[in-house]
Amino acid sequence: MAGRIARWGAALALGALWWWAVLRLALTPHAGALEGAVAAGGWGLSLLPVHCMPKARAAGAIGQGRWRDAWRVSLATTASPHPRSDGGSDPS
Repeated sequence: MAGRIARWGAALALGALWWWAVLRLALTPHAGALEGAVAAGGWGLSLLPVHCMPKARAAGAIGQGRWRDAWRVSLATTASPHPRSDGGSDPS
């Protein structure tokens, strides 16, 4: 329970720091590199996946080799490469 409270406290503190940097960049002419670095860093962290786990444990995970098998099937064609009649084809 204490770990959960600490994580929430850290998340709220870092979120408040990020909002302070963003608002200071937007509203004051005296904002500098520190505010820009905090804002850009927080935005960059938001692009990372938060709920990561090993692929084998993920619900609905695609099995090993499934995509490889699908590509192999799509490369094989069911159409006949040979002409179906002896008459050939006429361009007109």
